[in-house]
Order: sequence, then C-alpha cells, then structure tokens
Amino acid sequence: MIDEIVITKAIMESYFKDFVDNLKVDVIIAGAGPAGLVASRFLAEAGLKTVVFERKLSFGGGMLGGGMMFNKIVVQSEAKRILDLYDIKTTEYESNYFVADAVESVSKLTARAVDAGAKIFNLISVEDVKINEKNHVTGVVINWTAVVMAKLHVDPMTFESKCVIDSTGHDIELVKTVLRKIPGAKLNTPTGEIIGELPMLAEIGEKILLETTKEIYPGLYVAGMAANACSGGQRMGPIFGGMLLSGEKVAELIIKKYKG
Repeated sequence: MIDEIVITKAIMESYFKDFVDNLKVDVIIAGAGPAGLVASRFLAEAGLKTVVFERKLSFGGGMLGGGMMFNKIVVQSEAKRILDLYDIKTTEYESNYFVADAVESVSKLTARAVDAGAKIFNLISVEDVKINEKNHVTGVVINWTAVVMAKLHVDPMTFESKCVIDSTGHDIELVKTVLRKIPGAKLNTPTGEIIGELPMLAEIGEKILLETTKEIYPGLYVAGMAANACSGGQRMGPIFGGMLLSGEKVAELIIKKYKG
C-alpha cells in the first residue's frame, strides 16, 4: 500500500531539515557549474561546511552540453589529473588534448561533491548578498527560481557564511550586485570595476583563469568564467580544464584563509 501523504511528509520534512541545517555555513557557492562543483568537494573535504545554490534544474553549467550540444568535453593535459581524481574516463585525442563524456563528467563531479559533504540545492536563485557593518559579504539572499522567472513579489530568505563564491559564469551576478548596491565598492581588478570578458582565445583564457580566480571583494570570491569576466580574461569555449583548475584554486585560497 502506498500512502501519498506519507510520501509528501517525507519529502517536505527531509528537505526543510536540510534547509534549516544549512542556514549558517562556512562557504556558499552560487552556481553548480564545473568550477563550483570542484570547489565544493575540496572545501567540504577540508571540513568547511559548504552549500551550493543552482538556479536551474540540472547541474554542470555549460559542461553538460559539451561543445554546441555535442556532449563531449576537452581538457588539456594540465587538468587531466582533476578528471583522474574523479575516475572520469578520458581518451587522448592527440598530444595535450583529452576527450571525456560530458554527462559522465557532470554526474561524477556532482556525486563526489555530495559524497564529500557539500549540500546542493537546485531550482534556487541567488538574488542578493548579505553584508556586515564593514560592507563585507557574509552570505546571500535566495529565492525560488520559479518566483524570479514569474517576477512575483515574494520576499526572499537569507543564508549566512564566512565567504561566498560567485560561480555564476559569464553573468557574474553576485559581483554585479555588489557594485550596484554597495556605495563606493571597488573590486580587486586593475580598474576596481568589472573589466569584462574578452573575445575567444582559449590559449590565453585557460592560462589567465588561475590568476583571475581570487577574492574579488572582501568576502566574495570568483571562480570559473565569472573570474575571467571580472578581470578581462578571454573566453575559452568547450575546453574545460581551466574551469576545473579554477575550482581547485578557489578552494585552496579559502581553505588557507579559514583553516590555516
């Protein structure tokens, strides 16, 4: 016998327990793309309580679609060790270029993050940041993605953290929010502003991504394409090694700061 009310209670009570248990964490990540997923695993493994908010139903960002919806991805030799760490199968196409299945890659990146203890909530949009009296970022304001899409006036809720990672890709949504809403805010870029993403040049974009992955504003870090978009890095296309390495790099920076 199946009791629909028991099923409904099981879902709702379990979900809201997770929700309440994660109201105050060490790190909040906006965006469950490759950089955000990799960062969440390393952070959780280091003992930092980590929560990821993804506005879409699916995870993986652009990685899931591979190149132009051909669900294969390419990584360069420098980043292959990250895929190896996740037991993601690769095939060497030619020297320095390795091909992997996009669906397998996203699935394993997600599963290992969860296994490490990171909590991922999908269908939730980060619509604002929380700040302290020094204007440092100390959390986020979230709402259901369906509410945002419908443009309903529904008050959001707040989650608190020691720091936040903007892994929202090309849109750099949290960084733009900081500049728009905090008077006099200056970013950790040569101009103090968003420089913007430059045209496609994968060779440079992949290399510079580790330099642009950093604390961009007190309490707010950038990783993945959001990092290059902030600091004027080039677009890379369907090569994902830099995204994986950026996730590792931002986790290292936060672990060093908060775990010593």
